[in-house]
Parts: sequence; structure tokens; C-alpha cells
Amino acid sequence: MENKKIREIIKRKNKNPIVCLTSYSKTITEILDKYCDIVLVGDSLGMVLYGMKSTREVTLDMMINHAKSVKKGISKSILVVDMPYQSYKNKKEAYKNAKKIIKTTKCDALKLEGGKKIINVVKYLIKKKIPVMGHVGLLPQSEKGKFKFKGRSSFERKRIIEDARLLSNAGVFAIVIECVEESLAEIISKSIPIPTIGIGASKHCDGQILVTDDLLGLSNFTPKFIRKYSNMRSIINKSVLRFRQDVINKNFPSRKNIY
Repeated sequence: MENKKIREIIKRKNKNPIVCLTSYSKTITEILDKYCDIVLVGDSLGMVLYGMKSTREVTLDMMINHAKSVKKGISKSILVVDMPYQSYKNKKEAYKNAKKIIKTTKCDALKLEGGKKIINVVKYLIKKKIPVMGHVGLLPQSEKGKFKFKGRSSFERKRIIEDARLLSNAGVFAIVIECVEESLAEIISKSIPIPTIGIGASKHCDGQILVTDDLLGLSNFTPKFIRKYSNMRSIINKSVLRFRQDVINKNFPSRKNIY
């Protein structure tokens, strides 16, 4: 990979854990950039920001607009952008959309979901000098209905391991492993030479990622793998209530709030 920051991430395999979080705006990114190695503009924005039922409704323009905002808050982190559902159906379409994302957002890399089914697309993008991050295990763009962790059956385990190995051999610089059984995450991490980034995939991965809104307690999404480090819903609720009371009681604006 020509990108120096990406080369440094690859060197982190089996060394210092890689810190990753999602962002959809400049304001949040300015904070995350101080602490993260990778900031992901995830298609999770469909559910987190737009109230969509799945990531399948997210459009290319949505991803681009949010990525442009996030880029303004980045100074040191690697900026990765999810390619949305149906934007990489074949090699030529994937390349066209990938070029558009990179040209308009100035991001460092793109993330695609899947392994064997999209491996030719991944190889083509990498051949065209586009850095790619892989994603195996639970694939939100492919799921229908309730999300379930992966790795129960031997067939499923073999398929996910094969997907990870194919992606690694194709030249992706890192792979997100989502919601898989602990021993499976360990096997994958030990069997490939590139970093693995876990989300619900155990501490055996080389790094971890969460949706920032979940970490902050902004969402009501409470799967087992999330640790809420704050309760922003409560903080916002109290702040808005105080504002309401001050307005009703004519305590706001005060003399120092007017010209």
C-alpha cells in the first residue's frame, strides 16, 4: 500500500491494539481523531442517524456527504468509508463508485462486506490502487431479520475462515470481524498476517471498533458486545429540561445572553 498510515497499521499486527470508532460528522471526529487510529464512516449511519431499519437503505450520496464532513475533522487518523449496499455489484461499478468516494471525500480507504462472493471485486479495486478493508462474520448488508452472531456450525466457521484468508491473500490491509464466536475470532486472527478489528469478536483481535453513538449511550441499541461508557441520552434529557424550565420561567436569556 502506498499510504504511509496504512502501512503503519499493518505493522501493528500482534502489537499495540488498534483503536477504531465510527463517526458521521466533523464535530465528533475532532474528538475521536485524538484517540483513534481509524475512524470509520459506517453505513450504520442509516439506522443511527436516519432511523432506517437496515443499512440496505443507505445511498452512495449519503456516505459521501457524511464522509466529507468527517474528513474536515481528521488530522492523524485513517479515514475509512463503507461502500453501501449495491454499490459494488460488479468490478466496473465498484471501481466507478470507489473512485467517486475517494475523489470527493479524500478518504484513505474503503470497506466492503463479504469474502468469497466479492473477492473478484476486492482484487480489482486493489489492483487499481484502492486500499480496501475487509469485513467478515455478521454482514449487516446481507442480513435479513434479527442479527445473530456467527460461528455456531462447522460449515459457518469454515466459510468465515475461508473468507478472511481470501481477503488477506487479495491484499486488504485489515479485516473487521463482526459478532463471531470467540474461538473463531482467535483462529482467524492467528491465521492471517494482517490486523483484525473486532466488534463483538473478543479481545483476540488486533483492535476493536464500536459505533460511537452506542459507546456514548445515545442509542437504545444494547447487544451484549457493547459497553456504554456514558449515558448521553440522560445528559441531553436533563439539559433540554433545564432549558425548557428556564424559558418558561423567563430565566433565559439573562442579561449576559443578550446584546
